[in-house]
Amino acid sequence: MTLDAAEPLAIDPLLDDPGTRIIVCCGSGGVGKTTTAAALGVRAAERGRKVVVLTIDPARRLAQSMGIDSLDNTPRRVKDVEGDGELHAMMLDMKRTFDEIVEAHADPDRAKAILSNPFYQSLSAGFAGTQEYMAMEKLGQLRARDEWDLIVVDTPPSRSALDFLDAPKRLGSFLDGKFIKLLMAPAKMGGRAGMKFLNVGMSMMTGTLGKLLGGPFLHDVQTFVAAMDTMFGGFRTRADATYRLLQAPGTAFLVVAAPERDALREAAYFVERLAADDMPLAGLVLNRVHGSAASRLSAERALAAAESLEEPPDPADPSAENPAENLDDRRIVDQEAGKAGDRGSSDSSPHAVASHAHASNADGSHAHASGAAAAGARAGIDPDQVGPDREGPDQESVERLTAGLLRLHAERMQVLAREQRTRDRFTALHPEVPVTEVAALPGDVHDLAGLRTIGDRLAAGGPPAGAA
Repeated sequence: MTLDAAEPLAIDPLLDDPGTRIIVCCGSGGVGKTTTAAALGVRAAERGRKVVVLTIDPARRLAQSMGIDSLDNTPRRVKDVEGDGELHAMMLDMKRTFDEIVEAHADPDRAKAILSNPFYQSLSAGFAGTQEYMAMEKLGQLRARDEWDLIVVDTPPSRSALDFLDAPKRLGSFLDGKFIKLLMAPAKMGGRAGMKFLNVGMSMMTGTLGKLLGGPFLHDVQTFVAAMDTMFGGFRTRADATYRLLQAPGTAFLVVAAPERDALREAAYFVERLAADDMPLAGLVLNRVHGSAASRLSAERALAAAESLEEPPDPADPSAENPAENLDDRRIVDQEAGKAGDRGSSDSSPHAVASHAHASNADGSHAHASGAAAAGARAGIDPDQVGPDREGPDQESVERLTAGLLRLHAERMQVLAREQRTRDRFTALHPEVPVTEVAALPGDVHDLAGLRTIGDRLAAGGPPAGAA
């Protein structure tokens, strides 16, 4: 089975549907979730919707690409968005969101006591799962305000993409757990009776934690528990409400992955988990897919041609005087309209093959942006000797450069083949998942124009040339 057998993911109908109120971009780290979320937000806004993008990315790339100096816990409008819609963006401030919850659900005196409590400060700033839980809280707050047509969420860069779904349950378990109940006992019993309740092991543990947190730990916990006791139920209630919101028909999950084995393995695991939890999956965004404009030139034939150029000529070989004859096979070069015409119908020299192989590799990722220089270095050619102000290179130098470019093209075709096998493996496991591909760009996305380009490629959905 190939990727062509998978149903294509239609991005524009998803963005245009007024019933779509939340899009959650999830996946493993480093696959482009933040860029995908931002590109979706820009495209939806320019198609007439009022959008807010919530990111949890500490690298602040979203702010930079949208022309905003910085993002914080308050949605900020993005300028220079075309069309009738609006785009707002914000970055989750985990501690500030926790503080807002306390301020909203406690009277001023109790809120002040909680916010100044050392145990609370440690919990709100660094407790495992707090960031994911607060992302859920902020999502619930944004949806409750009903100010935006569409909320696009960039999930936290966690070790596992599943942390975003597990956080509310995990934090609820912590608040209901034996540890908190045990620590609550002295506060409820009070005085020496409370201290006697703690055995020697518990005393050692609290002493250690007290050193880590600073200050008399047990007293801090007593104060925290006494102030927060009435709020614990509110945390669980809101977490359950947001979890149900994620299961509602107006929510769509997009799993973002790169065409790499580990990323697609994580994507497959997430697809299965979403199905198990009845979460609405819209499809898979396969990001940074490589292509080639000269895909008809296979890796094997490119390597064979390179080897023939690198071998010393055999005087007994009648074609040795003209090595170009060994490459004069039009089936190995891309004959797309507009390319052959520019070169002339009879141009099949090593220069033409090398030029075509180099063009196919320049339209892709950072690793191939300087293909000619890399090929020249492999061939041992000094670039200063082949510049426009120098005399032309001799035939041997041209052949070495051509061979280097052919090998570069062969490497690109091997990458394409590996990506295809990886995609086919995922599609064979999950043929029901719609897929859209985003061709790799030659550089980073750093402005609205770049985000528009990503949005166009998301909507187009087809594989780049030579990827299928």
